Amino acid sequence: MSEKTYDTNTNMSEKAILISLVTAGDKRKGGDPEHSLQELVQLTETAGVAVLTTMTQNKESVDSKWFIGKGKVQEVKALADELGATTAIFDQELSGAQVRNLEEALDLKIVDRTQLILDIFAGRAKTREGIIQVELAQLSYLLPRLSGHGKNLSRLGGGIGTRGPGESKLEMDRRHIRNRITDLKAMLEEVVRHRKLHRERRKKSGVVQVALVGYTNAGKSTLLRELTQADVYVENQLFATLDPTSRILELPNGREVVLTDTVGFIQNLPHDLVAAFRATLEEVNEADLVLHVIDSSSPMRDEQIAVVNKILGELGASGKPYVMVYNKKDLCSVNGTLSDLPITGGDNLVISAYEPGDLDLLRMTIQEKISGDTLTFAVPAERGDLIALAYRSGEVLQQEVNEDLLKLTVQVSKQQYEQHGHLLQPYRE
Repeated sequence: MSEKTYDTNTNMSEKAILISLVTAGDKRKGGDPEHSLQELVQLTETAGVAVLTTMTQNKESVDSKWFIGKGKVQEVKALADELGATTAIFDQELSGAQVRNLEEALDLKIVDRTQLILDIFAGRAKTREGIIQVELAQLSYLLPRLSGHGKNLSRLGGGIGTRGPGESKLEMDRRHIRNRITDLKAMLEEVVRHRKLHRERRKKSGVVQVALVGYTNAGKSTLLRELTQADVYVENQLFATLDPTSRILELPNGREVVLTDTVGFIQNLPHDLVAAFRATLEEVNEADLVLHVIDSSSPMRDEQIAVVNKILGELGASGKPYVMVYNKKDLCSVNGTLSDLPITGGDNLVISAYEPGDLDLLRMTIQEKISGDTLTFAVPAERGDLIALAYRSGEVLQQEVNEDLLKLTVQVSKQQYEQHGHLLQPYRE
């Protein structure tokens, strides 16, 4: 078992040992357990918990009772006593029985990666929709594990693993929790219905939608703020923003599009969380263009790109028109990795969200991507609604009057034409 120790002189009340199990199966699958563990460090610090040390255990397979094996549990116990740890956080998902056994053996609060992420989301949710989604995900995760969280619920002082639904809800019996899940799903369905109505209105109005997606802390919210002067929360931390934010973005030709910032992705994003946030993430499916924002300075850049692409595929959004936005090039200049980035052009942009020239280039790229083909339509002169639709659906390059018809030459994207083409008749001489 390898270890990495951090500064133990901390005033934080909650102090954790972080543990990762790497099995033979994990090694065959590839990936980078060390990166995942470092990400767990960031998650733990984001949750306001001090990291005392990290430990990696290599083992042929998972121990069904002790997860890392009874002998290693005893080593963790000795180290926890020595360092004064209050919590053990595991980089993998634990069963209820494993949580119970580890609690009894270590006399520590036991938290796994999924619970940690859910806890962070619970602290960040601000809107009614976000709060409902997070509580639903937490209860769905905890329901089959209630028997394994007895000591966690009885420990005083709160901390990670106790935010969100709260102790009173978690102490309800399974029947009451199932009833609560049913109620939350009903509330979420109502939210989904309203969101769907908004989407349909946007579609009918011909408004072009652009979605910002990417790994957490890639700089999506910063881009939204700098591009639209939006008053949004920006911070250098994981999941700084949780609820989707949409703002109007004006392009160089004066056309306006809706730019939406979505929740950041992370590897091993909890399934319950993806399910609960599906309505929010479906904003990506409705987008005419996807901006995949990448932290160029991250040493795990390629792995993070793969995680985002995988989740987009699961959402059914992998075939969308896209631009790969390699953000934070200013940090690459500092660490000397700028030469490793692709050349700007086509579907790739290398930018800094803080350079006005780069933002202008991004606006122009969005404009070019949504412009599409040049088509000519014949619209009855008295149909002001169709004339307005043509202007919203693309850039009107030319307008001529031919008796009682208006001849409009419009640069329009394929997706916009597919949505509204049946309303706009092609012009024929």
